[in-house]
Amino acid sequence: MRRVVITGAGTVNALAQDVPGTLKAFAEGRCGIGPLDFPDVERLSVRIGAQVRGWTPEAHFERSQLTLLDPFAQFALVAAREAMAQAGLGKSPSVPERWGAVMGTAGGGNSTVNDAFRAVFAEGKNRVHPLTVPRLMNNAAASHLSMEWGLMGPSFSVATACASSNHAIGLAFQMIRAGMVDGMLAGGSESMLNFGGLKAWEGLRVMSPDGCRPFCATRNGMVQGEGAGVFVLESYESASARGAEILAEVRGFAMTSDAGDIVAPSVEGAARAISGALADAGLAADEIGYINAHGTGTSANDRTECAAIHAAFGIAAERVMVSSTKAMHGHCIGGTGAVELLACLMALRDGVIAPTINHVQADADCALDIVPNSARQVPVQATLSNAFAFGGLNAVLALTKVS
Repeated sequence: MRRVVITGAGTVNALAQDVPGTLKAFAEGRCGIGPLDFPDVERLSVRIGAQVRGWTPEAHFERSQLTLLDPFAQFALVAAREAMAQAGLGKSPSVPERWGAVMGTAGGGNSTVNDAFRAVFAEGKNRVHPLTVPRLMNNAAASHLSMEWGLMGPSFSVATACASSNHAIGLAFQMIRAGMVDGMLAGGSESMLNFGGLKAWEGLRVMSPDGCRPFCATRNGMVQGEGAGVFVLESYESASARGAEILAEVRGFAMTSDAGDIVAPSVEGAARAISGALADAGLAADEIGYINAHGTGTSANDRTECAAIHAAFGIAAERVMVSSTKAMHGHCIGGTGAVELLACLMALRDGVIAPTINHVQADADCALDIVPNSARQVPVQATLSNAFAFGGLNAVLALTKVS
């Protein structure tokens, strides 16, 4: 089986519209959550979110392109351009038949869906935009990535709610490792911050009206965000042959199903995913220096995730650093794991551990080193990225420095 490395990274999120800006925000513990700005926001009970501010699609795309691009696809393409540029890849890899794209998203073109329903039901129109279907389809981002770079290998989308990005990156890793492809663009994208999208989430009663406080005794729910993260994954041999800078090695991946409740998380299911990723990577728990937690800020998730880490790590749980960056960039749903993977890259490359901000009071049910409020400078050799989704779907990635 081949080694798999990351040679490019790109992002658009509420903290910044590129990777350097996002990593700077992580290191500073900056919060991108604020008042929402879109039609009918006053009809919502929850009016805060991590919105991508100052987004100007015209700066990135021709008008003819924008007729086909929902914001979730726009975010994905801009993030992928940054990733491909960093990886040193041109318009198309040398053997495009051996490259593809796999993207995670929960809602696909949710903004397009919201606009279409508004036009028909609120405004009484009898027609919607003729390109509504290509804009809203779940695979739109992956398809546009394949077309922009002429990637002729496997390209598809993954929809596993909040674990979508980790599943997408994990599947790309497995395909490269198995020799099915030489490289993949992989990550996730989401743009669900609109009236319809948030009104649906309000119904679950898991949203905080005043802020995201993961692992804090005062936490009262999640805050939704939006954005994308895209990575260039390729074989170690391919990256080395062309002299590409290697950001990290993807060492392991595991996915499990709780097979229990549609919304309530399971300690056992999450712990099996964590242990599975360690086993796949050939790593012991005490070799992991940092875990980027799913850490949504809901009572159930945070308590369950901490218990799962204790179950999988045993005594090693006492020393591993764990943080949730969702308090900064919000919960980007299907795109969240991809944005959060940047914190793992920062830990491995720069030795900077992103903090869990907004922490005001310790919770006995979350007894871990959650790196409260301020970043730390600590070198680490290996990290995990956790993602646990509604439907009981769990996906965990293991990354290391390249030796």
